[in-house]
Amino acid sequence: MYTSLVDAPIKTPIKTPIETPIETPIETLTDDLGRERQDDYAISAEFYDILQAERDEARVRRLYRGHVGSARLGVLDVGAGTGRVTLMSLMESRVAVHAVEPARSMRSPLMTRLAALPAGLRMRVTVHPCTLDEAALRGVADVAVCHNTIACLHPAARRALWPAVAEALVPEGVLLVQLPPARLPLRETTYVFPAQRVGQHEYGGLMRSSADGNRIRTRFCYWVRGEGGAGDVLREHTETFWMWPASRAELIGELGECGFAPVPERTERTDRAVLAVRLGPMGAFGQR
Repeated sequence: MYTSLVDAPIKTPIKTPIETPIETPIETLTDDLGRERQDDYAISAEFYDILQAERDEARVRRLYRGHVGSARLGVLDVGAGTGRVTLMSLMESRVAVHAVEPARSMRSPLMTRLAALPAGLRMRVTVHPCTLDEAALRGVADVAVCHNTIACLHPAARRALWPAVAEALVPEGVLLVQLPPARLPLRETTYVFPAQRVGQHEYGGLMRSSADGNRIRTRFCYWVRGEGGAGDVLREHTETFWMWPASRAELIGELGECGFAPVPERTERTDRAVLAVRLGPMGAFGQR
């Protein structure tokens, strides 16, 4: 999972001209709370699904299906991206689904997928084109999922997210958080994505991750080859992403300040890649 830095799509890219490798200071990545800017996915959105969707879809079902299937009020997908958790939630539950995704370039494939669904399924999902605090959702769900999201939030933005999640959940609602790396990598790692054919073109890419101060720098290189992969490179793109390590204990402490407590492991229906916490019976900020 995240600890190997090869198993999860990375979010929150730094916007840059597409042909130029970048070294962008952190100040350009975030606003005062470290939240992502809204349309920094224009390059990655093209390659995200073709290179990673099949593996990510299987992971989503394994990590969250059990809790989502037991939802009785609603499911909240925080950082919905292209919609893997959102679509799984529609299929595995009978409740309303709220998909929160501020980036237009990632929402576009999500909306295309929703448009292909029967009208009855589409009626159960609402897409919020903003951050969770801007959506101002109150008591809309009893299950919330943060998949491929928390690792790429600046620590200040991460801590600011938890109160908004608590507000959106009803008392005793469950939050499932895919854990970020617990520590910085000791050395640079490289992962090559399996190449994928689309007609006469082959899409490929690799990911290199290394420590950079208190962050993890992850550089993606994408390419498209002609003649089924045997021809020349037709296009190349490079982007850099940042992640911030945080241990399970650290996240439990942050969430505890907002009324969450870990779900006992004997009842947890996830693996160690996910932290499951439950909001207290008084709900957010002591309100039922």
